Amino acid sequence: MSVPADTARRPSPAPGPVPWVAMYHSVGDCSDDPYRVTVTPERLDRQLTWLTRKGLRGVSVRELLAAHTRGEGRGLVGLTFDDGYADFLTGALPVLRRHDCTATLFALPGRYGGDNAWDPLGPRKPLLTAEGIREAAAEGVEIGSHGLTHVDLTKADDPTLTSETVESRIALSELLGAEVDGFCYPYGTIDRRAVDAVRAAGYAYACAIDPGPLNGVHALPRVHVGQNDTSARLFLKYRLHRLRRRPVEGLR
Repeated sequence: MSVPADTARRPSPAPGPVPWVAMYHSVGDCSDDPYRVTVTPERLDRQLTWLTRKGLRGVSVRELLAAHTRGEGRGLVGLTFDDGYADFLTGALPVLRRHDCTATLFALPGRYGGDNAWDPLGPRKPLLTAEGIREAAAEGVEIGSHGLTHVDLTKADDPTLTSETVESRIALSELLGAEVDGFCYPYGTIDRRAVDAVRAAGYAYACAIDPGPLNGVHALPRVHVGQNDTSARLFLKYRLHRLRRRPVEGLR
């Protein structure tokens, strides 16, 4: 079939900027923090103040992706909190409310009320109970899965890969009485097999850190944000992320 000349000459739509998604973990005391996964509530407050002054607003990943699909994502930043630490309710949520921000909390339904046993160094940090996760959801926080028990999916055998992706989604959906759209790869590590398993489990999107050659809504890049990230460092991370990352396929 021939293509009309004017259609053949018409350029493809230019891709939009890659969504900017910030990766947080614990919000509390960071005096003993060998993995740099903790920010204080005061630091989080200053970081969200910087976003506001730049004309940006922090939202959940679900809201961010929906806005980008409509071509309305400019001015929005995704805020994610990995592992489901109990201090999310006391340290992060009040700051998010103060700045009129939402967020996505990636929880571990196989460790309700447990701790960060996967970290051999540093203090044991308590994780949210099932009731705590429901409380966060009731405050408008999107709840996503971080797997069942915080396993590196690139090293998991087939039964473990299935349980970490499929069973964690079922457990959270039953807890919340709602579909769970998002997944976050433990340790940020991904490969094609892990991505395919997450997609097959029914998730609408998945967050990594640096997905390498993989692209798409099931391999979203994120930027680590820590206690040392002042306004100047955040500005650099914001600019460099858009320069270094490829636009996500399927989004505008």
